[in-house]
Amino acid sequence: MGRGPWRDHVKWICLLIISMQASFHWVQAQHCVWYGECQTVPNTEEKKFNCNYTGPPQPLVQEGYELVQELCPDFLNGTGNVSLCCDVQQLKTLKGNLQLPLQFLSRCPSCFYNLMNLFCELTCSPRQSDFVNATDFEPYVDPVTKENKTSVTAVQYYIGSTFANAMYNACKDVEAPSSNDKALGLLCGKDAKDCNATNWIQYLFSVTNSQTPFPINPIFSDLPVEGMSPMNDATKGCNESADGSSGPCSCQDCSLVCGPKPQPPPPPTPWTIFGLDAMVVIMWISYMVFLLIFIGAVLGAWCYRKRLIMSEYGPILDNNSLNSLNRGSEHQGQTSCCETIGERFENFLRLIFTNWGSFCVRHPLPVVLCTLIFIAICSSGLVYMEITTNPVDIWSSPNSQARKEKDYFDSYFGPFFRTEQLIITAPQSKVTIYSPYFGGSDVPFGPPLDISILHQVLDLQDDIEKIEATYENETVMLSDICLAPLAPYNNNCTIMSVLNYFQNSHSVLDHSVGDGFWVFADYHTHFLYCVKAPASLNDTSMLHDPCLGTYGGPIFPWVVLGGYDSDNYNNATALVITFPVNNYHNDTKKLNKALAWEKEFVKFLKNYSNPNLTISFNSERSIEDEINRESSSDISTIVISYAIMFAYISIALGHIKSCRRLLVDSKISLGIAGILIVLSSVACSLGIFSYVGIPLTLIVIEVIPFLVLAVGVDNIFIIVQTYQRDERLSQEELHQQIGRILGDVAPSMLLSSFSETVAFFLGALSTMPAVRTFSLFAGLAVFIDFLLQITCFVSLLGLDIKRQESNRLDILCCLKQEEGTEEKSDGFLFWFFKTLYAPFILKEWVRPIVVALFVGILSFSIAVVNKVEIGLDQKLSMPDDSYVLDYFESLSTYLHSGPPVYFVVEEGHNYTSLEGQNMVCGGVGCNNNSLVQQIFTAAEIDNYTRIGFSPSSWIDDYFDWVKPQSTCCRYYNTTLQFCNASVVNSSCVRCRPLTDEGKKRPQGEDFMEFLPMFLSDNPNPKCGKGGHAAYSSAIDLINNKTDVGASYFMTYHTVLKTSPDFIDAMKKARSLADNITESMGLTGKDYRVFPYSVFYVFYDQYLTIVNDTIFNLGVSLAAIFIVTTVLLGFEVWSAVIVALTIAMIIVNMFGVMWLWSISLNAVSLVNLVMSCGISVEFCSHIVRAFAVSTKKTRVERAEEALAYMGSSVFSGITLTKFGGIIILALSKSQIFQIFYFRMYLAIVLLGATHGLIFLPVLLSYIGPPVNKAKVLAANNHYRGTERERLLNF
Repeated sequence: MGRGPWRDHVKWICLLIISMQASFHWVQAQHCVWYGECQTVPNTEEKKFNCNYTGPPQPLVQEGYELVQELCPDFLNGTGNVSLCCDVQQLKTLKGNLQLPLQFLSRCPSCFYNLMNLFCELTCSPRQSDFVNATDFEPYVDPVTKENKTSVTAVQYYIGSTFANAMYNACKDVEAPSSNDKALGLLCGKDAKDCNATNWIQYLFSVTNSQTPFPINPIFSDLPVEGMSPMNDATKGCNESADGSSGPCSCQDCSLVCGPKPQPPPPPTPWTIFGLDAMVVIMWISYMVFLLIFIGAVLGAWCYRKRLIMSEYGPILDNNSLNSLNRGSEHQGQTSCCETIGERFENFLRLIFTNWGSFCVRHPLPVVLCTLIFIAICSSGLVYMEITTNPVDIWSSPNSQARKEKDYFDSYFGPFFRTEQLIITAPQSKVTIYSPYFGGSDVPFGPPLDISILHQVLDLQDDIEKIEATYENETVMLSDICLAPLAPYNNNCTIMSVLNYFQNSHSVLDHSVGDGFWVFADYHTHFLYCVKAPASLNDTSMLHDPCLGTYGGPIFPWVVLGGYDSDNYNNATALVITFPVNNYHNDTKKLNKALAWEKEFVKFLKNYSNPNLTISFNSERSIEDEINRESSSDISTIVISYAIMFAYISIALGHIKSCRRLLVDSKISLGIAGILIVLSSVACSLGIFSYVGIPLTLIVIEVIPFLVLAVGVDNIFIIVQTYQRDERLSQEELHQQIGRILGDVAPSMLLSSFSETVAFFLGALSTMPAVRTFSLFAGLAVFIDFLLQITCFVSLLGLDIKRQESNRLDILCCLKQEEGTEEKSDGFLFWFFKTLYAPFILKEWVRPIVVALFVGILSFSIAVVNKVEIGLDQKLSMPDDSYVLDYFESLSTYLHSGPPVYFVVEEGHNYTSLEGQNMVCGGVGCNNNSLVQQIFTAAEIDNYTRIGFSPSSWIDDYFDWVKPQSTCCRYYNTTLQFCNASVVNSSCVRCRPLTDEGKKRPQGEDFMEFLPMFLSDNPNPKCGKGGHAAYSSAIDLINNKTDVGASYFMTYHTVLKTSPDFIDAMKKARSLADNITESMGLTGKDYRVFPYSVFYVFYDQYLTIVNDTIFNLGVSLAAIFIVTTVLLGFEVWSAVIVALTIAMIIVNMFGVMWLWSISLNAVSLVNLVMSCGISVEFCSHIVRAFAVSTKKTRVERAEEALAYMGSSVFSGITLTKFGGIIILALSKSQIFQIFYFRMYLAIVLLGATHGLIFLPVLLSYIGPPVNKAKVLAANNHYRGTERERLLNF
């Protein structure tokens, strides 16, 4: 208890000492280094030194309170009496100097708060002398007061390392949306990845940045140094609120908020078995199992027959069997109901066609006249014919997602502009080295960035701007049609060129600053700054030249440069110049003006020559022009191809037995007539659909004649060759003979033609316009061809036979040869098939080999069917000698950005509410899964998402623009009209007050009040955030500008080179848009978010082409099966075999496509659908001949069918097409060589081999049993006639 008072005295003494020390330090802190501004810094106009002053802080005048509240609010103590080491003019200078950092860093309030503290403490702190030491001085005489003063010309600034690191960490992730780069990359003097706390602050205070008026040497330490106490104010982390009114920085600008960088999902694991492709292994095992079972079955059957000495069709041949064909008709077994119906239907068709054929031969002139009238009426519709060349209408369904999205985008934002583009390299130049004057590493500059090359390219660019075209006696220049977003205030055309960094001016390009010995800044300096800050209006070097393009918008380096590595734009090996031209979809006159200018543009560049430049180029019209040129150049190839087929048909139809009767027995005139009938059917089809307004496409014109010629010629050969092999019966007249022949073959013709017609018409259910149009035209053409063949051609055949029997010459029918007897004999092909080929292919040991071989080919094709590439390489659509091919090659080699992609928010979203803003924006307070944030996150993993850059966000730039701290948003307080930041007028006041409430985002009516001002504001040196150039077309203002309708947020895809790249980019963008729609809670609402890029409408088909292919081919096969079942008299098994063989041909077509690098697209799908039709010709005739054959065994029936129909099929389709197809290989067109020559050749060869090799063998094994009703009817019908001999063949 006795020590208590003593302890109390000690406490009071300690407190007194502490308070005295604190008071001493406070007195010491109230000491300045400068106050006010003195002389102007040499070689500058606006920068000034501060005046040396070592007294206490001076009271702040009333005028300065608002500035302190805006810039350094922490200095305000709430008492209203503030003393600082700076005057009002210094505060104004500080505000002006912070405008550039404000534009880039204010999107993260915590970062900007720390930065402001750094400068506020340096400029105005009442404790200035604690951490600022003036080192250099210069005497100065005030010209007004004549007072002697001293200017501070250099200082040391002691900064706490903790503060410096914390400030850097808060700012290192901040994005600069205008350049899609980190903001520090623009404020650090080097790439953001090389920036750290120390070199960033050193650059901020270095005179080399052209902003700092005098040297400020930062010294970093957390401990006192040389009696100085480093400035170590409290900082705000980017995940903290800078004040009570704002939240933490957004995820884009602060990795602490959003966590680690997202990782793309792992690529799908390939389906393998034992390390090999699973499909290959499965099909190999399946094939081996099939071979074992099949060989075992064949050997077992062979042993069984040998042991019982029976044929493979023993029960039918056994006289004791009720089913034996060798038994007399009186002992014949009972026929089934289906067999009876089938026989009656067959007999019905035979009677109809027999009577019809007889009628046509007896009345040839009326029949021919009626068909000619029919052809004339149908073909006259060709006067209404329209040919669609618009790729959108050809490849994209009006109801497809991409087409609807394109129409929506065009209606709200206008159609995507036309593009004229050059890619320029400098093969004669070399890499140059730039050494910065103020130190730093040497910087290599790529060959095209040599100043002499840039001057030559600028001359070329100027010449292009001066190109004149003429349309309807009017002169058209680029300025008349170009995209000028700031017109009429700024009529400069948008030219995306690196030369726009230099205002497209030779003088600006040559602008440099130096002292006669050294160059301090030149075009190298300006280029290096502009590629990091393309929206800047002051490059901050000694040049002070703007980077913003003359049209009022930024020039993104990845758009105008190519061939660089990473983001080292200075290493570019190519320059890219793009001239966007307005797309006048609804104004034909203006569109034609643009087309006229583009024509002169192409002509100029074709004739341009400069040994120092290599130029590849493309205009919006180039692809269509080159396709048209290609079509014209291929006309001769197509004509030769058809001429060869026509010549073969005309010659091969004749059955020449001796040279003496050459001109009598030839059937050139009949062949020509048959060809004309085929072409007439095509003309009729085109005419009928032209009547109803269905436009043609190039695919229809190129493919359908080939298809109908294949089908029609086959039928012609069947009719003529059947007649040539037939002998007229006694008491039988010509019309009866031809009627009988037509009754035999017309059902087979009907089977093939009607199957194809139904299959094609059902193919018209496809949503793909090219396939649907082809199917409609092809189905009708095939059906009309059949009608004309059984009418007009039969009549002409009767007339030709009469000519031949009267020994009149072919063509010159008025001339008559001496009488001679006509001897019936088999033609060579029929003899070959009958005596050599058919017996050989159906030998006991050959048939298993055939089955094993074809099943092996089928297994291989199934194994690779999923490996066929989807898409169409645009290079294939160009002729071999096209200049566009060089352009495509340059695109693939040099470009570093893909097409722009727009994420469109449909009309209906509420942007005026805080909740609605947070759903889309990317700044402070925005949702971590907002639209902008999700696109930003996707750009972080661009290799997976194919989104190359962060989006340009109009709403975030609008929030920056409207902030009261900036000088952007002002209006005249007298008229309430917008006042541009460049205007100096005392009546211009801030849009929003400099209060906590005013610093918040505008909502409700405030949001819409200033948005139109933002969209009308042109960027200027005082405010680079004006939205007129960048966003005037991105927002659709509705309801008299009182609400926001649809809007978009633009970014770019990564480089897309191949069809799979384009398809994957579209899929990933749609998936991203769906995620955004879901996260915004729009699912089930009447609006959504969707992506749009100009190429989507062409590649949308590939997202569904696999399903479309399965649907179209499946429907075609189903139609063929049903029609075959009905027309073969309900013989289901025969229809199954036909469908199975055609399916094998189609699957094998996919195998050929994989082997021959033919991709799956609309063109190849049309060919696959066509191959279904042609395959019917190869299969149905032989199957029907097998079905109606009355031979005793399957082998004999297959041999008869192959002998009679195989020769006609071979001569009618295979040989006819083979000659014509070979000529297509000579085409200059790559698309012709691949999709027509290769696919047509594959169709004919696969069809011929399956129809003439595999199908007879298959029928010999599992062909349908004999229809007993047909056998009885045939025996009764032909007993005692010449036909009986043929039945016993």
